[in-house]
Amino acid sequence: MKIIDKKQLAPGIVQFLVEAPLIAEKAEPGNFIILRHKEEGERIPLTIADFDREQGTITLVCQGIGKSTQEINEMQKGEAFLDLLGPLGIAYPIKKVGTVACVAGGLGVAPLYPKAKALHQAGNRVLSMIGAQRKEMLIMTEEMTAVSDQISFSTDDGSFGHHGFVTDLLRQTLEKEDVQEIVAVGPVPMMAAAVKVAKEFKVPIVVSLNALMIDGTGMCGGCRVTVGGETKFCCVDGPAFDGALVDFKELMSRQRYYHEQEQEALHRCRLEEAGK
Repeated sequence: MKIIDKKQLAPGIVQFLVEAPLIAEKAEPGNFIILRHKEEGERIPLTIADFDREQGTITLVCQGIGKSTQEINEMQKGEAFLDLLGPLGIAYPIKKVGTVACVAGGLGVAPLYPKAKALHQAGNRVLSMIGAQRKEMLIMTEEMTAVSDQISFSTDDGSFGHHGFVTDLLRQTLEKEDVQEIVAVGPVPMMAAAVKVAKEFKVPIVVSLNALMIDGTGMCGGCRVTVGGETKFCCVDGPAFDGALVDFKELMSRQRYYHEQEQEALHRCRLEEAGK
């Protein structure tokens, strides 16, 4: 799984172009892979941000937060990941419905892009809204602009576009546009807020959940979420779900489950680097 190209998108966020012909052949918008960069490395789920069947490549975007993702982002062009498992998950159904609002927060642009691209190619009017903490954290803006009929940006600090949350842009859009569907991807609190706005305007909304995963095949149960009162597994039943049915309170609680262990591993890693 050779790295063909590497690009720094923002501080701590790296885009990889990876040689993976078998995965590229079967990949669809909404699919993801599980990556292991070395023998003792963690299994990291990453969305397939793009794919090229003819070239046999897939595009992955990784944010270096913990020990393993930081090590992944340090890998260089010409190096190879130990293994990739995929494509996994249920592909997002692409239909011509009319006008679709595509909303992304932070790293959510990466999984949103293939959906927006396919919706655009299917003849839908795509209205994109991209949010980030600050201007330098906005990623894939050119790619999203190319597949959008209209695009707007927001930053928490007001350094670019609307000063505020991306859900503010969603509300403004729904107040003046006839939208048939919303697709929202990003941090859990952002998606929960987008669902609240969608319910207010009675517009269907699809979210892409980022629950903790281990094996990616439904065996471990780590990525379970409650949707419509039923237990679902993000890896095999999702990651896309009807946002109006998701128990976001439970999801946010489970996302914090391994926080202490993650911080401990990162602390040990920094101590090891300092000792070199």
